[in-house]
Amino acid sequence: MASDKLKTLTDSNFDQETKNGVVLVDFWAEWCGPCRRLAPTVDALAAEYEGRATVAKLNVDENPNVPGRFMIRGIPTLLLFKNGQLAETLVGLAPKEEIARLIEKHL
Repeated sequence: MASDKLKTLTDSNFDQETKNGVVLVDFWAEWCGPCRRLAPTVDALAAEYEGRATVAKLNVDENPNVPGRFMIRGIPTLLLFKNGQLAETLVGLAPKEEIARLIEKHL
């Protein structure tokens, strides 16, 4: 079950939601096994960083425009934005600690 701290991004709200502060976006799809394994980690990070960073998910099947803009070829892919600018990219499964270090570096 997704955390209520987790934002859902779409092609239409992506730019607005990523323009301020630190935003971690999980690009995923329903059929993607590694994405499902990463989901609890992303949920936990959303709760841990509430008020300090935004953690969000974007379904690549339902929103094809944004992934194309960032040349996303494999999922899961995590992109970290700082004030609207792409700051970090992480492709594939990663341990929670590694993702947390990525966020901390930009806070």
